[in-house]
Amino acid sequence: MPVTSSVIFLPVTDINKTYEFYANVLKLQVHQKQGINLYIFDTGYGYWGFCQYDDGRKPLSGPKGVCLSLNLDNNEEVLDKYNELCDKCEVIKEPEMHPKFPVYSFFIKDPDGYMVEYQHILF
Repeated sequence: MPVTSSVIFLPVTDINKTYEFYANVLKLQVHQKQGINLYIFDTGYGYWGFCQYDDGRKPLSGPKGVCLSLNLDNNEEVLDKYNELCDKCEVIKEPEMHPKFPVYSFFIKDPDGYMVEYQHILF
């Protein structure tokens, strides 16, 4: 039986701030809402689920934490997306070629400190 999709679930501290960021700033579509503490966003080829757990779980963010990457078709789209978002959220790293990998990207931070990368992988 083939896998039809995947979801990564990540803990957050404030589901309303997370919803605002991913739905209204990044413009990702909500695939599903479960209760009052969980949203699943459609990234185009998979899903990101964000949950405000009641058990005290902390976000998996920070310099050695999770990086969430979104792929674009070319370097121009990466630059256009950067220009669209740079005044709306905290920029971690401006668009540039990665020194070790064939990737042109930039990084921003979500409300819980998760790094979000928009990238073009040069094949």
